[in-house]
Amino acid sequence: MQFTAAQIALMIQGEIEGDASVAIASFGKIEEAVEGQLSFLANPKYEEYLYTTKASIIIINDSLALKSSINQTIIRVKDAYSAFATLMTKYQEIAAQQLRGIQQPSFIAPTAQLGNNVYFGAFAYAGEKVIIGNDSKIYPGVVLGDRVKIGANTTIHAGVKIYNDCVIGDHVIIHAGAVIGSDGFGFAPQADGTYKKVPQLGNVIVENHVEIGANTTIDRATMGSTLIKSGVKLDNLVQVAHNVEIGENTVIAAQTGISGSSKIGKNVQMGGQTGVSGHISIADGSKINGKSGVSKTIKESNKSFNGNPAYDFSTSKRIEVHTRNLPALEKRVKELEKLVEQFNIDRLKPDLGSKTSL
Repeated sequence: MQFTAAQIALMIQGEIEGDASVAIASFGKIEEAVEGQLSFLANPKYEEYLYTTKASIIIINDSLALKSSINQTIIRVKDAYSAFATLMTKYQEIAAQQLRGIQQPSFIAPTAQLGNNVYFGAFAYAGEKVIIGNDSKIYPGVVLGDRVKIGANTTIHAGVKIYNDCVIGDHVIIHAGAVIGSDGFGFAPQADGTYKKVPQLGNVIVENHVEIGANTTIDRATMGSTLIKSGVKLDNLVQVAHNVEIGENTVIAAQTGISGSSKIGKNVQMGGQTGVSGHISIADGSKINGKSGVSKTIKESNKSFNGNPAYDFSTSKRIEVHTRNLPALEKRVKELEKLVEQFNIDRLKPDLGSKTSL
């Protein structure tokens, strides 16, 4: 697919400087792009490449003043990074529209319902009473259990497994290998030291505009629903346990684990390898630094936390500074101990000058 600068500017509401008829067919990083590709500059760190890149079209911020003239066509926008993301999304959507129809071999139960313009890949499986919305894409090797509901314009990538009764909303993307609706980790200890499995009878509900990374797992609820609300973004290798609720527009980085029945607020940001204990709440707008361990409820909104156990961010940084200074502090304490010891020795010495002669 090819797009001219004029077409691109229209899509991202940009202003053209240069040849509006020049066309591109692909994208490239500004330091590596070649002729026929489009690139962008958002980070000033890479500005030097603006004057050496071979890209045919470059998207830049309105506010950027050029240090010298360049031959490429420029499209100025308010936010180059956001505009580039919008453009790539449109490109991806156009490419995806070419995927339609049911490939063979695959299995679709007689009671399943597929909407218009659905793509259903080879070796995919749809159980009884599955519903798939219009324009959704089910890639090869996907398994949809009985009574699973998939919304419109949703993409389920290869090898995803969605267990019985789970609900996936509109405009959702689930990446390869993710498992939605596996049993929660529920076992009742017995008097003889064994564990009895607690049946997990609930489901998982994923609302609209959610993205779930590769090999992420979301457990079904014991009763009720594990709930992923609209706009949530989960990275690869995230574990979400049974009956967890994650609020709107929360983002969670890779290798994070959230224990059962915890409630994560909206607009929360969690760094990689964060651990969250069970049955606690995290307030809206919280920012949790990577590798932190959250063991208690966070009640106050819009605060930053760090460490294990997690402290508010400013306290954790002070603790870190003092920890690094421990060797110097130890040396100072030893020096003070010597001074005190010497002072005591001097104080106890007899004052020979004050004695009277006999």
